[in-house]
Amino acid sequence: MSSADNPPADTLQDGAAGELKYRRVVLKLSGEALLGARQYGIDPERINGIARQIKTAVDAGAHVAIVVGAGNIFRGVAGAANGMDRATADYMGMIATVLNALSIQDALEKLDVSTRVQSAITIQEVAEPYIRRRAMRHLEKGRVVIFAAGTGNPYFTTDTTAALRALEIGAQCILMAKNAVDGVLDKDPREHADAKLIPRLTHMDAIEQGLKVMDTTALTLCMDNDLPIMVFNMADEANVMRILRGEHVGTIVASNPKDAE
Repeated sequence: MSSADNPPADTLQDGAAGELKYRRVVLKLSGEALLGARQYGIDPERINGIARQIKTAVDAGAHVAIVVGAGNIFRGVAGAANGMDRATADYMGMIATVLNALSIQDALEKLDVSTRVQSAITIQEVAEPYIRRRAMRHLEKGRVVIFAAGTGNPYFTTDTTAALRALEIGAQCILMAKNAVDGVLDKDPREHADAKLIPRLTHMDAIEQGLKVMDTTALTLCMDNDLPIMVFNMADEANVMRILRGEHVGTIVASNPKDAE
């Protein structure tokens, strides 16, 4: 593997990066995280809040890539459940993620954060094709890269995309942003008022207990490659920087959760 595959720490653009524990991360945003108080679509205020957090991280010297879902617009599994062909429904979901990616790009560029959208399906008028080395070069130059259209294949979720892209670009962890919950809970908070936060667990714990961290394929990929996942509430705009500095926020999912601290 060449040195270009794993850039040294001194390629980071800001001296403050020396204070960061995690210098290259993938931020996984669900479509629901973009809803805000809405029932459908994109809340500009929520998008702007997310963009501010990302800008702070980039200014501190972090390399930030983003994978975004599309549950706020269209969910392939739901389409299939209503009788649509699963592959067709999944492709529709991939296209919907491009809409979300462009909205995040617009919010970031209004804050003067250089951003590139890379799509796993060809849509060259609005996004670059996904090319691993090009994505890594963008990150080295301090640009945010948004990975859209999932893996480009039906039957795979954007959770799996986040795990795959994180491994491809050499990310140190996945930041799994949640909407209105502080991390992984032991019960569904919509059904159980006494649901409690689980501060640490292993990938296998999450799989065996059926906890809603990521889908099983994504969790297995992270487990097999010893990739930690930080599950946290995106509503608190200080959380991303806290995690990057090594503070314990939300839930740590790792092969050995204590090592992640």
